[in-house]
Amino acid sequence: MNEDQVKGLGEKVKGKINEGVGKMTDDPAQEAKGDAQQIAGEARKDLGDAKEDLKDAADDAADRADDTRTAP
Repeated sequence: MNEDQVKGLGEKVKGKINEGVGKMTDDPAQEAKGDAQQIAGEARKDLGDAKEDLKDAADDAADRADDTRTAP
């Protein structure tokens, strides 16, 4: 798990908490803040997922290249 994935999940959790607090206190602004945090957190997590997928693909390609160099 990379930094963007972790921070994105953290932001989503904070957003869920803020949304819940907004609902309990009947504060639409707090709810909206929570919703926005959740959206931003999801976007950051998605960015982290994409980076991780790209890294995995690059590692796989490097492994395949190494295999073809060492093949008899």
